[in-house]
Amino acid sequence: MPLKHLLSVLLAAGLSTAAFANPYETTLKNGLRIIVKEDHRAPTAVQMVWYRIGSTDEVDGASGVAHVLEHMMFKGTPSVGPGEFNKRVAAAGGRDNAFTSRDYTAYFQQVPKEKLPDMMQLEADRMRHLNVDAKEFAQEIKVVMEERRMRTDDNPQSKLFEQMNAVAFQAHPYRRPIIGWMNDLETMTAADAKAWYDTWYVPNNAYVIITGDVDHKEVFALAEKYYAPLEGRALPVRRQQVEPAQEGTRKVTVKAPAELPVLIMGYKAPILRDIDQDVDPYALEMLASILDGHDAARFNKKLVREDKVALSAGIDYDATARGPGMIYLHGTPSEGRTVSDLEAALRAEIARVQKDGVSEQELKRAKAQLIAGQVYKLDSMFGQAMEIGQIEAVGLPYQKLDRMLDKLQKVTAADIQAVAKKYFNDDALTIGLLDPQPLDGKPRRPAVATRH
Repeated sequence: MPLKHLLSVLLAAGLSTAAFANPYETTLKNGLRIIVKEDHRAPTAVQMVWYRIGSTDEVDGASGVAHVLEHMMFKGTPSVGPGEFNKRVAAAGGRDNAFTSRDYTAYFQQVPKEKLPDMMQLEADRMRHLNVDAKEFAQEIKVVMEERRMRTDDNPQSKLFEQMNAVAFQAHPYRRPIIGWMNDLETMTAADAKAWYDTWYVPNNAYVIITGDVDHKEVFALAEKYYAPLEGRALPVRRQQVEPAQEGTRKVTVKAPAELPVLIMGYKAPILRDIDQDVDPYALEMLASILDGHDAARFNKKLVREDKVALSAGIDYDATARGPGMIYLHGTPSEGRTVSDLEAALRAEIARVQKDGVSEQELKRAKAQLIAGQVYKLDSMFGQAMEIGQIEAVGLPYQKLDRMLDKLQKVTAADIQAVAKKYFNDDALTIGLLDPQPLDGKPRRPAVATRH
């Protein structure tokens, strides 16, 4: 997940407590939570339905089923034909889509505000009345397999990250790709998708977020009308899987047709669990911003422009997840430079922080960049819904989003130097290397999504 996206997740949808003063919430008798954020600047509304289910909840042999079910959610119900959902949203003058992650699956529509009742009716319908038709499944599983070929098998960088992830995690489900292993997709059946739907797609495993030019009381009344009649059901007990401590550097090399080598260095890192008490995740976010958060950040300035050891160099860190965390350094060496040169340069930049820390000016600039990015995000009703949805998906309360921004602003240079010393440890390091092979002359399919 790109750093800029991750930072936006950590920040509040506003710059003060007042910005989050108006979300209103109710819980229906079936367990479905309804969260409404009123924003009357434009006559539109966004509905997002989040299910607390993702690839981390899958089992070996059934990888990819969460994502496959996401595709099947557009295949109709007894009252809405296959493909009709998208057509109705478009006819209403709106847009819709869905996405599956390790930790959740979410669906959204953005429409003129007067069309919101229709969208709520559509989502409520497919929450419990989905048709998982065998013929439709047979067609859609081919679409997913092609998506895997396009996004991963034909993309050397994606293939490297997938293989590296499978090595970095040994016990935790994060070792499996979200889209699934190809063999699992080939053997998956409509019954597998139906079982996943029947088990997890229930009101008490979901929450609905609505933002825009709406009145929360009217939205709550609509929720009672469309969502309340759906029955909740007991969920299976989820066993928490703990990743064993890593006790030495791991390394994986992927050979694939490519023009340039790629290096990824992934270190095990902490995840935000207690918004008020944790310190290290915030400090790591700020370190990532100083190293790679803007054009004048250290990696771009030193490694790309000055030393010319890298064509590109970056850092990615996600402080919010249900499972364990990683912080990734990555890059491509410049012509005439080797992967070893790039690795040494990345290590040198981390060592410089460990030894000398960061300047107050750097820290001030990084904080200003984060706040500026968040001000821009406030213009998006969709972005506001995403903020609430993603933080809730990992078990953190959206009511404390402003507190997270406050904690980021209080990060000190000493905090950053401390986490640089603590977490960039070779015993917790996994190295991924793309070894470029001669291009095979075959046309490369563009890495664009089929529907996402």
